[in-house]
Parts: sequence; structure tokens; C-alpha cells
Amino acid sequence: MVSDAGAMESLLMKTAEEQQTSFFQDSLWHNNQESTQNKKLAFGGFVLVHAGAGYHSESKAKEYKHVCKRACQQAVDQLKAGALAVEAVAAALVELEDSPFTNAGMGSNLNLSGEIECDASIMDGKSLHYGAVGAISGIKNPITVANRLLSEAQKGKLSAGRIPPCFLVGRGAHDWAVSHGVPPCPSEKMATKFSLSAYKRNKRKMEVAEKMDTGHNQTKKRRQSSGNENGPGCLDTVGAIVVDMQGNVAAAVSSGGLAMKHPGRVGQAAHYGCGCWAENACNMNPYSTAVSTSGCGEHLIRTMLARECSSAMQSEDAHQALLEAMQNKFISSPFLASEDRVLGGVIVLRCCRCVEPQPSPNIQGTLVEFLWSHTTESMCVGYMSAQDSKAKTHISRLPPGTVPGQSLAIEGGVCRLTSTRD
Repeated sequence: MVSDAGAMESLLMKTAEEQQTSFFQDSLWHNNQESTQNKKLAFGGFVLVHAGAGYHSESKAKEYKHVCKRACQQAVDQLKAGALAVEAVAAALVELEDSPFTNAGMGSNLNLSGEIECDASIMDGKSLHYGAVGAISGIKNPITVANRLLSEAQKGKLSAGRIPPCFLVGRGAHDWAVSHGVPPCPSEKMATKFSLSAYKRNKRKMEVAEKMDTGHNQTKKRRQSSGNENGPGCLDTVGAIVVDMQGNVAAAVSSGGLAMKHPGRVGQAAHYGCGCWAENACNMNPYSTAVSTSGCGEHLIRTMLARECSSAMQSEDAHQALLEAMQNKFISSPFLASEDRVLGGVIVLRCCRCVEPQPSPNIQGTLVEFLWSHTTESMCVGYMSAQDSKAKTHISRLPPGTVPGQSLAIEGGVCRLTSTRD
């Protein structure tokens, strides 16, 4: 499978308040008979990743984009080698977790006790199996445990007819991982200078706040004013979605959770239908869809945003469907009516076999529509098809003058893939 033209993004934004007409730009598919006959068709697919919906400072923009490029490359390398979507998406997540600039795996936020507890999940659109870990400590790459849970579940029942687990937490998740060959990593080695400095800074602020009887409003103002500080605590969940050469989709997500969270807290990155979703096309659904989310875990859990966005992608107009889902199912959700600011972001893709004039019956096409949307100040994304020499990256930001949590940005593009038929 190969992309005859690289995916093009239309850098267009739409706030929930302005309700302007948005335009969704298609990429061109230069696939005439002569060029196709002279080109050796390769195999591959498409990957879209994100490095969190939150705040990304301009000073570290290169680092955020660089890790997204590396994650895309890891996934594409797997796809070119013939791997399925679920294997490729796991490879992308490992790269994202290993970066000290992301709040996942290495360098994750520390909790109230000064410890790192991570959440992660992965879903295979072909089998619809799902694996997740929550509040797990001492594992360098939580996504590897979630992926191992998924693969073990696909083998069938355990001895005596026991059902294999798909979601493990805490010490039980750690012990299961080690017993299944995942190497442990001391928690102190997972902290970085960025995460440690953020923890010390946040701890001092909490101590001052507890000593001062300043009232709810001033405390709230202090919390909001510290939201743009440059550090890993300003970012949230990372994730990836992939379509492989066979048209299978997969999605994954990983997070260190909120800064100064209570020990044992499990965010949306581990919850079913909240952190990620992937589902191949079937008789009921004409499109294969994949979603990965980021943002405030409690907001994403209460709205099950990943699954909501996946369902919305079955509509005719993907751009309009995602816009309405983010507005009606998230910002204006009755489940979040008491919240002043609803913070979150999603990356989504959908794909289907497309009917195009082809020079040979052995060549078939797949149309991939991909989008991202967020209500946070910014969201860093990267994407790449198998034919691209390098990934494209972008830090999407809310329009100037709009209010995070009350407005949204939405952008995206289209990529057409071709493959040789067996």
C-alpha cells in the first residue's frame, strides 16, 4: 500500500462560538495509468499521532514535533515490514513514552506521594480486543503491558475456563507484566529533571495555598495562572492511530496522568471507550474508524469521548460530524454541565475502499480522512503515509482571543493509499 500523494492538511480553525463555514481540503491523487505502470507499488499504510492536548510552548516546539516525527517513523517502519495496525500503533506509543518531553512513560507527572503511576490502553479494530493498565508503577513502557494483555486475550480462555483479563491496575498489573516477560524499571529512573522540578514547584504551591485562607476564587485564579508554565505537567496524554495495508485500524493511548493526582487515580487513558477506540468496517458501519484522546481525564471519562467520536465518523461529512460531536457530546455535554472549562482533544481517522479508475484490476485504493480537534490551548500532532520520506508535524492552537475549554479548533486532511491485490 502506498500514498501517491502526501497527506495535505488544511490549517483551518473553528470556534464553538463563531460557527463559521469551514473548508476541508482534499489531497490530490496523481495516479494516471502511465505513472502507475512506471512505479513499483510498495506496501505500507498511514499513521497519525499526538503529543497531548494542553499547552505547548514555542520554546520547545521543536522537541514536541521531533518526537511526533520519530513516533510516525517507527509506525511506518513496522507497516512497511508487513506488521498489522495494532503492532505499528504500539511501536509509535513506545517512542512517545520514551520522550522526556511527554507526560507518558519516562518523565510522567508525579502524584501527591512523589511517585509515577501510568495509564495506557490499546484497541485492535480487526478483533475488537482491548488491553489496558491503570496506575501502574515500575514499568518503562506501560503500552507494552496493555498490548500484551490484548494479545494474551486473543489466545482464548485460561486453564479451567478462566477468562483472561483485559484491564489490570496497580501492583497486580506490575506483577502480571513481569511474569509475562516485561522488564521492570525502578520508578526513580522514570523521573526526569523536568518532572521532578514540576513536582517540587507544584508541591510548594499547594503548601502555600493550604496555609493561606484566600477563598475559593483566588485559589482558582492561582491555578489558572499556573496553567501555562513550561513543563511536562502542562501536557497530557499521548496517542496514535494507524491503518495498515489490509485496511485494519488500531488505536492506542498512554499517560502519566494529572500532576499531583491522588495515588491510585486512573484516568481516561485506561478506560474503555474513553482513551481510544478502533473498529473495522462491517455491515453496519461503512467506515473503519480509529480515535485517540487527550486532556482532562475526568472530562473524557464522563463523556466517553473516544467512542462518541468513532460513532460520529460514520456520518457522510467527517469534518462536520467531528465538529458536532466535540460541541454537543463534549463542550455542551449535560454530563459536564457543572464544569467551567471542558478540556480535551482527539485525533480521528476513518478509511474505506474507494472506487477509482485503475489501470489494472490488481490495484485497489483506500481513502483515509484524518482530523484532530481540541478545546485546549494547543495540540501537537504528526502524520505520515508509507510513501512519505518524513512525517509532517503541526502544533494546532486555538484562535487568538478564544477561551480554552469553551471554544474548539478543528483541522485535518485526506490521504489516498493504493495497494496491490493478492
